[in-house]
Amino acid sequence: MFKRLKPCVLFPLLSLSSMALAGDAISGPVEQQATNWSAIIMFLIFVAFTLGITVWSSRRTRSAADYYAAGGGITGFQNGLAIAGDYMSAASFLGISGLVYLSGFDGLIYSIGFLVGWPLILFMIAERLRNLGKFTFADVASYRLGQTQIRTLSAVGSLCVVSLYLIAQMVGSGKLIQLLFGLPYNYAVVLVGILMVLYVTMGGMLATTWVQIIKAVLLLSGASFMALMVLIHVGFDMGDLFLQATQVHDKGIAIMGPGGLVSDPVSAISLGIALMFGTAGLPHILMRFFTVADAREARKSVFFATGFIGYFYILTFIIGFGAIVLVSTNSEFLNDAGALIGGNNMAAIHLSKAVGGDWFLGFISAVAFATILAVVSGLALAGASAVSHDLYANVLRPDASDEEEVRVSKITTMVLGVIAIGLGILFEQQNIAFMVGLAFAIAASANFPVLFLSMYWQRLTTRGAMIGGWLGLITAVSLVILGPIVWVQILGNESAIFPYKYPALFSVIVAFIGIWYFSITDTSAAGAQERDKFDQQFVRSHTGLGAAQASDH
Repeated sequence: MFKRLKPCVLFPLLSLSSMALAGDAISGPVEQQATNWSAIIMFLIFVAFTLGITVWSSRRTRSAADYYAAGGGITGFQNGLAIAGDYMSAASFLGISGLVYLSGFDGLIYSIGFLVGWPLILFMIAERLRNLGKFTFADVASYRLGQTQIRTLSAVGSLCVVSLYLIAQMVGSGKLIQLLFGLPYNYAVVLVGILMVLYVTMGGMLATTWVQIIKAVLLLSGASFMALMVLIHVGFDMGDLFLQATQVHDKGIAIMGPGGLVSDPVSAISLGIALMFGTAGLPHILMRFFTVADAREARKSVFFATGFIGYFYILTFIIGFGAIVLVSTNSEFLNDAGALIGGNNMAAIHLSKAVGGDWFLGFISAVAFATILAVVSGLALAGASAVSHDLYANVLRPDASDEEEVRVSKITTMVLGVIAIGLGILFEQQNIAFMVGLAFAIAASANFPVLFLSMYWQRLTTRGAMIGGWLGLITAVSLVILGPIVWVQILGNESAIFPYKYPALFSVIVAFIGIWYFSITDTSAAGAQERDKFDQQFVRSHTGLGAAQASDH
């Protein structure tokens, strides 16, 4: 039998993921299960196909622009699907449906939180980002500010987010494969690490993009089929689905009300801020806007991504309630104690077997693992670009050639792969939920405020951005350490010094106030020059005049 898995560990790991995402970790020991050969066969087919794409991509990756941004040749529709693939992690699929299975209607709080970040990106960030930047969001943040200081801050923030997410993904991959395929944990972690390095070093952004597109199509297709079968079961009557769910769920009608997950207003607001602003500060998501030809295609990317992601979250809601009706009432999926085998996060996996048999179970299991490969590839590329483009080529060696920059990026990717494998094995038995929460808090507190104000506030200076950005980052890290997850659950103290799990409400305020105060009190000549450059930046951000296209580099 599977051991009971804590839903509180998996559901924050969205991808974000932010989504994502996000991360896909399952905490605690997991017993090795019988080998699922249908899942393994389908996963091997996926890997073989995507490695073929990687080889094809490597022959078309000749310059830094090709490596970082696919030469700017991705269409808005393709990029929207790739963004959705980056964002729809296995935890989005398993975690949200598991939350709905556990708590009912209140499980949607994460879906809504992640979704509302996209209009912010669509209307306020995407177009200006594409017009001002080249390969990373640090290009934009440092446009009129100090290159060394801002790129260093942005690179540190990006590496923190990427590292925390990679650990969560690696631990999640090992646990998930143990759970679904019956393979040993260490083998799964090493396999994911090797494939991640191959995708990124050989094919760069082009290969990563197509891996994400394929994975998104597979995940949307599988989830659509599951939701369709649930709707057929209830005669396409959502009211009947909810009625049946309340009749069999141990919480009864309470699953249709709020308060099942976040009970106090401060936590609800703080969580919402982390999900919304964190999404707009994730480096691997922002990097995708440089793969399209112009600002118009960037806007189309967000439009399509929002549609795909919104549709996907609707599906997870139907799947969650469908699992209540079809899985919780079937003894095949329950252990001796009457609990779901594998824990609540396996609700969607069990539902796939209930509606489609063993082969569809194998397909969904393979897709769940494929999502991890797609997400870690995007994360690794974002982390490598922070080192090679922001630090090496713009801070340490401004005269570095494209070839040198790409070589450093590939070396960084291999180093990240080794580190990710090592940390994945090291953190096997640890509760790593706080890492993903911290990643979102850092993205919302350090990356987003500096990026946003650099585009919209004329009085911003390097001094304000540096001090405020570092204050936001340090505050987010400190509050997570002093909060209930780390201070009590991990360090074993009796009570938390900081009472809330989600620090974003406080760390984001600290960041914005710090940036505002230290900018308006900056009377230096450099600060005055940076303010004077705002008009030039403003014109370019709207028109794209003077912006060099990625294909020109």
